[in-house]
Amino acid sequence: MPLIEPIPDIRSLEILRGVAETGSISQAALRCGLSQPAASVRLRSLEDALGVRLLDRSHGRARLSTAGIAVVQWSEEVLKAMRELQVGAQALRSDEHTQLRIVASMTVAEYLVPGWLNRLRSSDPDVIVSLEMGNSQHVIDVMLRAEAEIGFVEGQHPPRELSSRVVQSDDLVVVVAPSSEWARRRKPISARELCATPLVLREAGSGTREVLESAMNSHGLSVIPLVELGSTTAIKAAVASGAGPGVLSRLAVEADVQEGRLVAVATDDVALKRSIRVVWSKERPLTSTAKLLLRLIEENATLHLAPRQ
Repeated sequence: MPLIEPIPDIRSLEILRGVAETGSISQAALRCGLSQPAASVRLRSLEDALGVRLLDRSHGRARLSTAGIAVVQWSEEVLKAMRELQVGAQALRSDEHTQLRIVASMTVAEYLVPGWLNRLRSSDPDVIVSLEMGNSQHVIDVMLRAEAEIGFVEGQHPPRELSSRVVQSDDLVVVVAPSSEWARRRKPISARELCATPLVLREAGSGTREVLESAMNSHGLSVIPLVELGSTTAIKAAVASGAGPGVLSRLAVEADVQEGRLVAVATDDVALKRSIRVVWSKERPLTSTAKLLLRLIEENATLHLAPRQ
């Protein structure tokens, strides 16, 4: 009889993702409501289940190995599916309550949507929200198929079939590991230097990639991908490990820069401004719940973080 391989558990994958985001097993454990020893045991069990070393523990603090970065990337779809299962089960238990289907780009879903939903539930405690995540092109595709009431994209000008308006400003930041030479330089990085350096990038179709490539194209330049990853968390982990510079939303790197895991590098002659837009179908007016969410978002729009000069 063939041996059955052990299946990684969801909690352990969440802890690994927490290590990628915080750079610390203790912080990841705190986020997951566990003690550090319990989180460490789960991570070692995850390594045993997968048969690869996920963390480099040789320098006094845990950092993701190359395999760990890849597993974080691959686990995104698993964790997304589990969140959808939980939301769906909640909806089955509460089908008499108001429901709102949202689709959002990865950056918006990870760093803005949680706060928006907290405000929405404060105003309407009975609302049940179904959230789908993907890159900005995926959001547009879902909205064109009328599979969600409201969507959020980064940097794109949506097709004419959709209504849209800007709800928040954002821009992209060049980030490097503290050990990088760029972390210590005083002179800003030029567009030409940026395009001469292989970068850790989001995949084609993401709003982040679109804004970066458009900015470089305006200089007659194009970026060189060192590696393409479909997850902001995986990109941050790769950059922090010293793989190379990355370009990410200010929203995504704020905590990492403040806590010293990444360094934001000033740029020269590079316009990386972008807009976060809400989109909805012209054929289907926004529901009262969607209108309430949009009003709450626009009342609380913020922008933070200055890059290192």
